Amino acid sequence: MTDFSNIPVFILCGGLGTRFKEESDFRPKPMVPVGSHPILWHIMKYYSRHGFKKFILCTGFKSEVIKAYFLNYASMNSDFTINLNSNACRVHSIDHNEDWEVTVAYTGELTMTGARVAIAAQKYLGDAQNFAVTYGDGLTDANLAAELEFHLKHGKTGTVLGVNPPSRFGELKLSGDQVVEFDEKPEFGEKWINGGYFFFRAAFLKYLSKDESCVLERTPLRNLASDGELHVFKHRGFWACMDTQRDQDQLNKLLVSGEAPWAI
Repeated sequence: MTDFSNIPVFILCGGLGTRFKEESDFRPKPMVPVGSHPILWHIMKYYSRHGFKKFILCTGFKSEVIKAYFLNYASMNSDFTINLNSNACRVHSIDHNEDWEVTVAYTGELTMTGARVAIAAQKYLGDAQNFAVTYGDGLTDANLAAELEFHLKHGKTGTVLGVNPPSRFGELKLSGDQVVEFDEKPEFGEKWINGGYFFFRAAFLKYLSKDESCVLERTPLRNLASDGELHVFKHRGFWACMDTQRDQDQLNKLLVSGEAPWAI
């Protein structure tokens, strides 16, 4: 397998999570748990299965929660001894297998998605020629290594994971006033939406602005598409976005049942 360990993965972790107030009043949405770990951990774990190990977390709202989680990661997952007089701490063993490099980057309280990437990339992209971007609330079983290989092969500036939109509601197919077919949860197999797992060449940064109003999904991606520089990697498998308590309950149900596609 190609070595992707030095490809930076920028994860957008700074939003207010206004549609999920039950949880986001207390913590940023990426820290809302699915099972015993935050959804952010599941996203990072899935990337790491495909060889990605370098993460830049673009934080904002309640960034201190994310900082504390990773600062205390070793002690919370291992035995340790602490001297209460000197506050010196010795971790006895590393009882986890996450060999990740995690940068927690504060990118502003109200900064929009495009500006968060621009601010963090200016500091932490380094000399990387390609990088990944994703949101802190979406899970998939897409082959991210294959998506990156596709991105490198087509030679354009950007690649977006395209997924079929899941339906939350039943669809009635009608003939006049008569229902001719009832489909509880139809699949929209020929419709594609942004699945939130991107790969970009470093040249994409010229499409971004550090102005806090820069929204990734608006001017930057629209201009990239109109320039013919954005390709789609189509994925017909599992994809889910955690926007509500109902979404969290469904993800927890999948995990508990042993049928979570991102965890298998």
